[in-house]
Amino acid sequence: MIVWLGGALLLAIGLLLISIWRRGLRSHGCAKYPKSLPSLPVIGSLLHLGNHLPPHILFSNLQKKYGSLYSFMMGSHYVVVVNNHEDAREVLLKKGKTFAGRPRTVTTDILTRDAKDIAFADYSPTWKFHRKMVHSALCMFGEGTPAIEQIISREAASLCQTLNTLQADPFNMAPELTRAVTNVVCSLCFNTRYSRGDEEFESMLNYSQGIVDTVAKDSLVDIFPWLQIFPNKDLDLLRKSVIIRDQLLQKKLKEHEANFCSETINDLLDALLKAKLSMENNNSNISHDVGLTEDHILMTVGDIFGAGVETTSTVLKWALVYLLHYPEVQKKIQEEMDVKVGFGRHPMLSDRKILHYLEATIAEVLRIRPVSPLLIPHVAMKDTSIGEYIIPKEARVVINLWSLHHDDKEWVHPEDFNPERFLDENGQRVYSPSQSYLPFGAGIRVCLGEALAKMEIFLFLSWILQRFILEVPDGDPLPDLEGKFGVVLQVKPFKVTAKLRDVWKNIDIAT
Repeated sequence: MIVWLGGALLLAIGLLLISIWRRGLRSHGCAKYPKSLPSLPVIGSLLHLGNHLPPHILFSNLQKKYGSLYSFMMGSHYVVVVNNHEDAREVLLKKGKTFAGRPRTVTTDILTRDAKDIAFADYSPTWKFHRKMVHSALCMFGEGTPAIEQIISREAASLCQTLNTLQADPFNMAPELTRAVTNVVCSLCFNTRYSRGDEEFESMLNYSQGIVDTVAKDSLVDIFPWLQIFPNKDLDLLRKSVIIRDQLLQKKLKEHEANFCSETINDLLDALLKAKLSMENNNSNISHDVGLTEDHILMTVGDIFGAGVETTSTVLKWALVYLLHYPEVQKKIQEEMDVKVGFGRHPMLSDRKILHYLEATIAEVLRIRPVSPLLIPHVAMKDTSIGEYIIPKEARVVINLWSLHHDDKEWVHPEDFNPERFLDENGQRVYSPSQSYLPFGAGIRVCLGEALAKMEIFLFLSWILQRFILEVPDGDPLPDLEGKFGVVLQVKPFKVTAKLRDVWKNIDIAT
């Protein structure tokens, strides 16, 4: 017994000395690693990350002690946090392929059938092929084409009709925004749309919320996968939500297969089916090792569908929140539209060139409340570096977009909502006032739907604000500005009244 205790003590001392020696290597000599939070065996730095603050705020605050680039152990995983734009641009742009990997986690594997999607899949020939396919399909409806503008404008008109019906009555606008965005993405993916109150759409809202609440939040089961053997309410909710989602996707796939004609490509699902058919017939240049199984098709469409809806609708909700907090901004947007668009037509995408204040307001919303305050983690695919620091292969790299967008070295009073920061002295739109502005990420992992999202946000907001004044219902508090952290920074529920502007009460424009 004494011998055993002595051996254990020597082992513990040895491990401690090794730990101290490795820590010394990381800060001295040839191998210079980012400064690290304290770490313990098995659990890593979790005790130093346990905090009531949401991760993006906590990571931002830790800069004061550890600098803008630091590391910690998440269980057995080495994680590097980037809080400044110089290092972020090195990761995303200069060394984009080196840091193009993605971590595998329990929740994302459940969501994506073991990483057969685009957002969470590792960098590989399969990933490149699927991303290229989706990009090509989206280009069919690309920016500047009448097709995409007609689709978005149709949904904007439907949304305004709903607001007109409900005007002056307090209501939760979030489901209506989500339905409008959903219908745009449905048109691109499936060539269909949902009417108000549709049961399938209501089911979609429920499963989407279940996914947003449970995926990619670094829950304990993602850190320690063996915890799956124990009951877990979040995993149960995620699995249930994914089953409902997959039933819907499977239904859409079967409908498309039954009506498929390779000569007529109407949407993204048709484009993927055509690529699959070409591969099976061996009459294309598509390599057989890229993986175009039914799982890949379903997960790729599901990825675009899910991400395209949740991110854009979240930005629109945040825009409404800030317009309610800052009615003077809303008024300035409407004054600009009255002068530059007038009352004889609806706003169009071409108006983005002249509605500078609206564009600046959208940019400021994306800055102050980035839809993904922590970008999906990247993984180093080989030993590399960030700045002067060594980054080992398989290190997870987290870009804290919140820190970039709230850096007081880059932004004057970053906590203030101020669209003017995106305008020059002549009131013209300034597109890059700071290199810290990266609302959609950058590089080879940049958000695939960036162009579509910008079009939707502009057209939906311009159509709404042209006609309606948005106000907080009498007796209600102003909406919460903190949000709820998840795979996106969610807006907490709030109600709004949409009142038809006096100038529009006797105007009717054909849609």
